Amino acid sequence: MALLRRLLHGVTTKRSWAGSLADPSVWDRLHAETLLASAPHFDWFFGYEEVQGLLLPLLQKGDPREPAVAPLRVLDVGCGTSGLCSGLFTKCPLPLNVLGVDFSPAAVSHMKHMLEGHGQHPGLSPQHPASCLHFLQADARDLSSVCPSGAFQLVLDKGTWDAVARGGQAGAQQLLSECLRVLAPQGTLVQFSDEDPDVRLPCLERGTGSRLVTVHELGPFKGLSYFAYLVQAAQ
Repeated sequence: MALLRRLLHGVTTKRSWAGSLADPSVWDRLHAETLLASAPHFDWFFGYEEVQGLLLPLLQKGDPREPAVAPLRVLDVGCGTSGLCSGLFTKCPLPLNVLGVDFSPAAVSHMKHMLEGHGQHPGLSPQHPASCLHFLQADARDLSSVCPSGAFQLVLDKGTWDAVARGGQAGAQQLLSECLRVLAPQGTLVQFSDEDPDVRLPCLERGTGSRLVTVHELGPFKGLSYFAYLVQAAQ
């Protein structure tokens, strides 16, 4: 997160945090910086491989009675140029319909080029033949134009709450509300963060109603520990 803090500090000397976070051009600049070395992805915290052991059981519990009827739908909010979506698409043995959304045109364009195979990128192939992957430009705080209610069995947020919360808790709660709106009744929302449970849990519990919130500690990765906050229907 150090690079994120440095860049946002530079662009917020004359504007508020909230103003900068509402401006996709800020994130366009960030993604341009992180991809200067022509790396295919830039991941805050960690990549897909570090969390596949957590995600696969969540996907497998989607509907064990009819596992091959239709791909499970997965949404990654604020996907940026992370390898989380592409990792699910290319490495998960289950059939998945994965959608990554980000409000930065630069991030979405890069990920589409990665998927389709432009320039030096050869394109991505699914691990399961029924899997598919899409990227759309959209603000995760208002997905009404691209995501119907109750559509996704798994919603992923890797660092998006952390970034939005820098503009105030109102925006973070709006993001949470949208994630819960598009989540299927028996689905799971996963927030990945380095924020301590003593800080994050009260915020989540205020916004999730009767749903169950649990915490899994991850790592350490490169000497740092992280947390996965799971929001699910109460049993």
